[in-house]
Amino acid sequence: MSSKRTFRVAGLFAGIGGIELGLSKAGHETTVLCENDPSAMAVLKARFPGIPLVQDIRELDKLPKGTDLLAAGFPCQDLSQAGATRGIEGGRSGLVTEVFRLLETHDVPWVLLENVPFMLRLGRGAAMNYIVEQLERLGYRWAYRVVDAHAFGLPQRRERVYLLASRAADPAPLLFKGDRSATDGVDYSGRACGFYWTEGTRGLGWAVGAVPTLKGGSTIGIPSPPAIWLPDGRIVTPDLRDAERLQGFRADWTRPAEEVGRKSFRWKLVGNAVSVPVAKWIGERLSNADSPGQWDEHDGAKSGAWPVAAYSKEGRTYRVNVSKWPVNRKQQDILDFLRYEPKELSLRATTGFEKRLSSSTLRAPQEFRVALKHHIKRMTLRASH
Repeated sequence: MSSKRTFRVAGLFAGIGGIELGLSKAGHETTVLCENDPSAMAVLKARFPGIPLVQDIRELDKLPKGTDLLAAGFPCQDLSQAGATRGIEGGRSGLVTEVFRLLETHDVPWVLLENVPFMLRLGRGAAMNYIVEQLERLGYRWAYRVVDAHAFGLPQRRERVYLLASRAADPAPLLFKGDRSATDGVDYSGRACGFYWTEGTRGLGWAVGAVPTLKGGSTIGIPSPPAIWLPDGRIVTPDLRDAERLQGFRADWTRPAEEVGRKSFRWKLVGNAVSVPVAKWIGERLSNADSPGQWDEHDGAKSGAWPVAAYSKEGRTYRVNVSKWPVNRKQQDILDFLRYEPKELSLRATTGFEKRLSSSTLRAPQEFRVALKHHIKRMTLRASH
């Protein structure tokens, strides 16, 4: 007979509640939220009514009695490849130390941390070194895995590190359940393709039938949505409501943020959010105590860089040969996914991208290059009238 566990969750660095919403869909209960961004706080107040909301994590001294899981998608700005890369000692990402402060004074059996994969490489993995050292010092066993949200049927390629730690059980069998092959497409014929129009020198973020990772944009609210090359030749960007849906939220989830700031700030909230379906999957794994995953415990001791997945056992770290796709749910093409009319990429943005791409050594389909030129010509003619 299957037994299901229900966890009481403390959500730190909650953002717009991606982790908490996903966990709630798996049957878990959020008892407190902590977030300091005014726009995000407005969303949390509207979407999680009645749940206590603390603004400054440094002032959070007590967790609700009976907290089973502390969840924290702690700030990535200092760990992201697109950020300042100051590392774990940066002013934002360094706030993860507050997590360990709370764990020192509370008997919390489970911990869930989320962040960008670049943290595994930045400073030779210094951030991950610090995090696992602190967890082990506090008596936790841990396991982590890089998971791609694309595996859950959303047409967005979004890889994130999910680390699960526990004083009560071995988290590895839960996190390593499922090992599927990715089905990212390579044939772009007749399909919509997503790319980063802000790039063009180091990479494209090319995605067939999908978009690359949604980004938070600038700190002053300038949005940076990905662009999409449509089969009819147009170059567009998705509507904000579709961006919310690409993260697993319902359309207009972040609308309450407009009560305290400009609409453009909603893009930042969406880009920084945790994918809801991934959080739900982790919540389901936590609930189903007697359905552990089957995986090879003898993939080998870790040496050198941090791998895609790893776990701790008896004071040693072991790598795991597991994919970033724990599931492979039915994929929906971005062209079929879009529900709202997209916006054409501006003349200035397209021109800048095309110039960077032309002067770089990056490979891109010739048809795509032609489409860019046609888009520039069409937008130029429109501007002259």
